[in-house]
Amino acid sequence: MTSLLIPAHIGIIMDGNGRWAQKRKMLRTQGHLEGLKSAKRIVKAASDLGVSYLTLYVFSTENWKRTSDEVKFIMALVKQYLKAELDFYRENHIRIRHIGDPAGLSTDILKELEEAIEETRSFEGMQVILALNYGGRDEIIRAVKRIFTKDISENAITEEIIKKNLDNPDIPDPDLIIRSAGEYRISNFLLWEGAYSEYYVSEKLWPDFSKEDLISAITEYQRRDRRFGGTIM
Repeated sequence: MTSLLIPAHIGIIMDGNGRWAQKRKMLRTQGHLEGLKSAKRIVKAASDLGVSYLTLYVFSTENWKRTSDEVKFIMALVKQYLKAELDFYRENHIRIRHIGDPAGLSTDILKELEEAIEETRSFEGMQVILALNYGGRDEIIRAVKRIFTKDISENAITEEIIKKNLDNPDIPDPDLIIRSAGEYRISNFLLWEGAYSEYYVSEKLWPDFSKEDLISAITEYQRRDRRFGGTIM
């Protein structure tokens, strides 16, 4: 694998935590706990490989439909992760960012998220973007609302203006989007940003996803011919 073709930005749909637990006759919550451990491994692996941006689909706007107990457990895990892993971020110079609607998050989660973002703001290593209370359609709706609060006329709306009003307009679009658990769906993830991303589906359930699986995805990405709607000359 040549470092020259390492994707600058990778997005990951971390799927299969519940199924991982059910296969082992465990509670679904145990799968989320193992999924968190896998996320940390992949963050470190991606950083070591030279990835510049890593967006993790942590909790979608649709995930609120799950049972209240499961939602509470996931949010508690997120809070614990943000608080407990600051030393890990420092050691690896990782900057934490957020994509999603903060208005739907509880004050305690927001506090930990804002503290992690502020603590790591000056770090110059890989940027980890946590998609938390995130939905691609919701992001586009919020972008359009931002545009109209600035009194921009309908005729002035362009692709560039919409991009400038997304949650993180300075972050480049993902080169590669990985989905675990063998599912062939976008699931409302980075709909605008992923328009020309390469997709890679792994059969592995997320808690079993390893550095070797990440390397396999990147190796496959390196074989792709990205034309962005054009043709080979």
